[in-house]
Amino acid sequence: MNSATSAASSVASSSSGPLEKTHLRLGFVALSDAAPLVAAKLLEFGHAHGLTLELCRQPSWAAVRDKLLSGDLDAAHALYGLVYGVQLGLGGPRTDMAVLMVLNRNGQAITLSNRLADALAEHGTLPRALATLGRKPVFAQTFPTGTHAMWLYYWLASQRVDPLREIESVVIPPPQMVAALADDKLDGLCVGEPWNAMAEAEGVGRTVAQTGDVWPDHPEKVLACRRDFVDANPNTTRALVQTMLEACRWLDGAGHRDEIARWLARPDYIGIDEALIAARLGAAVEAGLPVRFFDDGAVNYPYPFEGAWFLTQFERWGMIDARTDYAQIAAQINQTQLYREAAARVNVAVPDGEPARTLIDGEVWSSGAQATAYAQRFTIHR
Repeated sequence: MNSATSAASSVASSSSGPLEKTHLRLGFVALSDAAPLVAAKLLEFGHAHGLTLELCRQPSWAAVRDKLLSGDLDAAHALYGLVYGVQLGLGGPRTDMAVLMVLNRNGQAITLSNRLADALAEHGTLPRALATLGRKPVFAQTFPTGTHAMWLYYWLASQRVDPLREIESVVIPPPQMVAALADDKLDGLCVGEPWNAMAEAEGVGRTVAQTGDVWPDHPEKVLACRRDFVDANPNTTRALVQTMLEACRWLDGAGHRDEIARWLARPDYIGIDEALIAARLGAAVEAGLPVRFFDDGAVNYPYPFEGAWFLTQFERWGMIDARTDYAQIAAQINQTQLYREAAARVNVAVPDGEPARTLIDGEVWSSGAQATAYAQRFTIHR
């Protein structure tokens, strides 16, 4: 540890006790919303909190999951729903998990092949457009319990298409999506940026919906780790949240979205034209709500009721049987007290209350909603 890091560790130690670990390996997937991790590393926000960060690019969300579980990664940029799926043992070993904070809201999209986008424009509804294909359509998402699967299924159902019976759903890692669309293997996809922008730029697909249309200002990627990591390293974990909050705050600064787009374009991070990254990373987006990283801390609080929403959708789509303990599960996963402590130490306000969320079909989700009744009242479900 160099002298600067030693000094920072002393500062961190004086406020929250000695750090249990000072070098952290953080996983990420090549997506624009990995921006907080990249900013935290390149600007070394961790040093002020006694941390040295090592970023480890992963080829898929399955790799993120596996390396979190094996301990090869200490924490990661992760799909919200992935964390909840691991907690329940869906598609892999059941492990107690922790959501430390929300890294961003919005910033994903649904893109259709040119043929299907043309048919939608001509026929006006998605069911009529799909009928022109003459076969079962194929849609891609990035992980079975992940956010993209949930946004895709919810959007399809809102368009009167049953995602369990009327489409074939396949899993493809984000960086491979555009090639699959170009090879006519897909009729549509839901993925994070910049891959929707790239599909349009290469002329192989057209974006027809932003995920912010499905759930305005929805939570998307989270900072996640195993629960036993938090238990063994509470001071380090708190310092990591402080570091990421400062990175998210930096992203709101004038000109910083353009700057992070240049960094994300590097081969070690995303490795594509920075203009494609910047196009949908800016402060304004032509269609839908822009990706949000901070907004004075309004983005980042890990509301348990938002996490519980994913459990209602796992039930809706037949991944789990109905349960009555969704709120309790979410309260165990989302580390709200640790977040509050970290936020206070870097002067980030914690939002008041738990505002209700209204989705594309008019359904309202709130902290007081009855989860089982909510999951069962949709017209399209398992």
